[in-house]
Amino acid sequence: MTRRSAILWMIWCALGSSVVSGQDLVQLTDVTESSGLIFHHRFGDDNLSNIVEGTGSGAVMFDYDGDGWLDVYFVCGTWHTDINDTRGRKYRGTLSNRLFRNKQDGTFEDVTEQAGVGDPDNFGFGCTAADYDGDGDLDLYVLNYHKNVLFRNNGDGTFTDVSEQSGLDNPLWSLHAPWFDYDGDGDLDVYVVNYLEYDKGEFRAFYAAAGYPGPLSYTAQADVLYRNNGDGTFTDVTQEAGIIDLDGRGMSATVTDLDNDGLLDIYVANDATDNFYFRNLGNGRFENEAVIRGLAFGEGGQGVSSMGPAVGDINRDGWLDLYIPDMGYGCLLMSQEGFFEDWTDRSRLAVICGQYAGWGGVLFDLDNDGYLDLFIANGNVHFEYPEEDVLAINDGYGLFTDVAVHSGDYFHEKYVGRGATFGDYDNDGDLDLLVVNLNGPARLLRNDGGNRQHWLKLDVRLPNGLSTAIGARVTVTAGKLVQIHDVVPVVGYLSQADPRCHFGLGTATKADRVEIRWPNGQRTELKDVAADQILTVVQDAK
Repeated sequence: MTRRSAILWMIWCALGSSVVSGQDLVQLTDVTESSGLIFHHRFGDDNLSNIVEGTGSGAVMFDYDGDGWLDVYFVCGTWHTDINDTRGRKYRGTLSNRLFRNKQDGTFEDVTEQAGVGDPDNFGFGCTAADYDGDGDLDLYVLNYHKNVLFRNNGDGTFTDVSEQSGLDNPLWSLHAPWFDYDGDGDLDVYVVNYLEYDKGEFRAFYAAAGYPGPLSYTAQADVLYRNNGDGTFTDVTQEAGIIDLDGRGMSATVTDLDNDGLLDIYVANDATDNFYFRNLGNGRFENEAVIRGLAFGEGGQGVSSMGPAVGDINRDGWLDLYIPDMGYGCLLMSQEGFFEDWTDRSRLAVICGQYAGWGGVLFDLDNDGYLDLFIANGNVHFEYPEEDVLAINDGYGLFTDVAVHSGDYFHEKYVGRGATFGDYDNDGDLDLLVVNLNGPARLLRNDGGNRQHWLKLDVRLPNGLSTAIGARVTVTAGKLVQIHDVVPVVGYLSQADPRCHFGLGTATKADRVEIRWPNGQRTELKDVAADQILTVVQDAK
């Protein structure tokens, strides 16, 4: 903690948070109905009665048709004999995932049936999108109870189920799956987060007032790392890569370079047990250094049930930090050159978040001032009791102010929140939010006013000019402000965000310098880049 930050913190604690006026704040406007993005999540029953139903789902913001506009894919549950009561049988065959195409005019159209990605026979949770076969379009990987589904994008608006032949039809209960090139061979591998072995049988050894047994009542299922063989198939390399998951009940994961060594590491948020930080050793192997790095637990201990990790450089010191929502106060872990301190209390987030159960956390620059703000989708864990969501702005030193009540009518309502993600769906230069609620309607929140300040969006592509350069690091310098962003869109709870790197520039009309460190270590430097544009940068073929 710097001396200046320490002084600011002491002043903050002495005086309390200042009164925030809503006059100049960005508004998040609920445009769900007018946009046509109508999706209602279901868990295959009328009453919430078990941990499978209560886990919820997420959403993916991605450009499936390559037109430069973000489309949306929602994951839904269904009636399943191993999960739901017989009373929910009426939902059998009526529920499915949904794909919405962005019509480039602020509205969406449902193209699920044409695309062939409804997947009505599986109970779904998370989904991620990546160009696993290198053909320039984004494929979908849906994480389900007992059978995952890989949809290969055919490039014509349709998808083909290639789950079985690919080897990714994981038979366990999977929740999330970040993609990255762990072995440096040029194609995308995938880390699959598995949860637990659910048993529908009757339980007596649990607190009945909780509604149903929690995660520690069940045996954990180990995560799996799959290597891309380059021919459309994948091989389980978990053991040889050194991934040891003895008792983790994974909720979500992300990959990012937390130690600034140029290699992507894996961070897994686990339910009711310690979290994992698998540091990339650079030789195709990983080592769990969560405990020694301060990433296994926050100050709240191990029983907090970590949800979806959000990543970003909160204080702009050149090191990436983590925010993990949970059932307690949440957990803000600030990097001290690769080792981490819990700032949940000193940042005032403990006060803001302590009354809620957090699920979908989003670190994003709401107002384009160059500093990352925080949104959290909240909701009760065991009952369909709604809670308010959190929106807190960052002063640039890691101190947050709750501005939700001033930021739109949406925040005057309550929801049973689960997944949340972000992206500039209308390409107007500010970041919008998408929230998925348990057994309820998803909500699209349009950012109104964030683009009053300047911005720059970088769409970084591999030499083919089509595939996103997953794993690249983009650094943008504007005056004294230096921002870093790792190109890894799989963040948060069961969801995936806009893969384009968004930078708020405040009053600056240009970025003095843009540097891209490509996945293979090659570097590209641009100078005097004009603000307020979406700039595509293609890696040189060398």
